Amino acid sequence: MARNILRVAAALALTTLVGCASGPSLQVAEMGSFHVGGRAVTLAGLPQRELVFTPGAPPLKLDPNGDFEVEALYARYTRLCKPKARYPPLLWHGGGLAGTTFETKPDGQPGWENFFLRAGYDVYVSDAVERGRASWARYPEIFKSEPFFRPKKEAWELFRIGDTDSYATDPAKRRALPGTQFPVTAFDQFAKQAIPRWGTNDAATQAAYDAYVDKVCPCVIVVHSQGGNFAFNSALKYPQKVKALVAVETSGSPNADTYDFARVKGVPMLWVWGDNLGKFAFWERIAAQQEQFRDSLVRAGGKGERIVLPEIGITGNSHMLMMDRNSDQIAALIDQWLARQGLKN
Repeated sequence: MARNILRVAAALALTTLVGCASGPSLQVAEMGSFHVGGRAVTLAGLPQRELVFTPGAPPLKLDPNGDFEVEALYARYTRLCKPKARYPPLLWHGGGLAGTTFETKPDGQPGWENFFLRAGYDVYVSDAVERGRASWARYPEIFKSEPFFRPKKEAWELFRIGDTDSYATDPAKRRALPGTQFPVTAFDQFAKQAIPRWGTNDAATQAAYDAYVDKVCPCVIVVHSQGGNFAFNSALKYPQKVKALVAVETSGSPNADTYDFARVKGVPMLWVWGDNLGKFAFWERIAAQQEQFRDSLVRAGGKGERIVLPEIGITGNSHMLMMDRNSDQIAALIDQWLARQGLKN
């Protein structure tokens, strides 16, 4: 009897892992998470006070002094039983966001994490210092400034979902750009992902990303928006560990005049851009800066390619390419480019 029960349990477990009626199954070897980087801090001399931690409980003395671990990065991973890719992509998010950028899309459809797993990659998704499960730290004692928050109007317009002054509190009155690929009915759901950010934590964030690359790689970095600067710097520090870098609508990079391109010329890089860049002076400047950076890489003997989606007939994409309705089409272009670099078996 016990042996039969064990057989049934094993069959059920196998069905759970590899049996899926709705589509091809994923055979997962391991899922896990960890924190990496950061530092130990000791605080002293701060005032104590009483606080009720749980409704109905007696007050306890809150002592903010003591030892703390701060400025670490959080990452989680999914490893396949038989990956097709030689190296895992590390998916790095942009400003005011976290790893949820690459998970389930705001409209409920599978995101890039799911795409790359099904394409045969082990996948890592992270929350940078101060974001999501990486947690906060006390300020101004540790973080040196207060956080700031992105209003929905800024996200709607800065992310090229709608034109300038096209946002309205009433969803019915918002005016999206013609032909937008962003699922506008899910915009408020997307706004729930917004996370406060600090303008004074770049050094700590870079240190944590560097520790992450050192721990996990060799790897591929797929980075979005504000995260670009950190990715280019990590590639510079660990050019033997970063096997490729995909800069998706990246809004920042190191100074091209001082960056050591010769050191990273063995790291193939790809820039991916959406639509309507020319409608916004901010994005025109960003794209021009990135093109200067890419040109400098190529002149140094490196490989720097770009995909401008409307130039190949794919129109309407926002800054949030991985959330747009055609996100799988764009991810497939990245997958194909990685394969051309010899990074899939």
